[in-house]
Amino acid sequence: MTRRCALLAWALSAVLSLGAAQEASVSCIPIVPRREWKARASERNQRDGPVRYAVVSHAAGSAWDTPSSCLKIQNVQHYHVRTLGWCGVGYDFLMGEDRLQYEGRGWNTLGAHSGPTNPISLGISFMGNYVDRVPLPRAIRAAQSLLPCGVAQGFLTPSYEVKGHRDVQTLSPGYQLYEIIQQWSHYHRV
Repeated sequence: MTRRCALLAWALSAVLSLGAAQEASVSCIPIVPRREWKARASERNQRDGPVRYAVVSHAAGSAWDTPSSCLKIQNVQHYHVRTLGWCGVGYDFLMGEDRLQYEGRGWNTLGAHSGPTNPISLGISFMGNYVDRVPLPRAIRAAQSLLPCGVAQGFLTPSYEVKGHRDVQTLSPGYQLYEIIQQWSHYHRV
């Protein structure tokens, strides 16, 4: 079985198991682990306790709308390591438009996504450019389901606040996505 077929099979089983996860008290969709997208090993500094903020950004590249296009996560890792000099992917989680969430650094690892707020925030990046268009609804739902999972697992405080990357550092997550996250119940302007 080729690598692409294996990833497609994993993605299909993850989506099919979503119904069972929704029956639980907190709806957690499966997260594609680092090993599935062949992440390179990197230094992973642990965070201290749950964080208070979730910072939403966009990668400003082409949208990932199929599991095979989501293999571009390796390109993101390469850019973050080789060009920016980080030890790995800067984001904790990456949202594809294929209904899946991809583990970057993960729940309990210090990210490199938003400068001085890294130790107290979770970095969630949508894979695409959302200046002139909105992400597909399934990508938005995936991100929204990630947050209560973080609370349920003790990685995000129950009183967490959602911020746009532009609220703490840059113009990300693009005008269209920023308009959407401002409607989320936990969004708070700085």
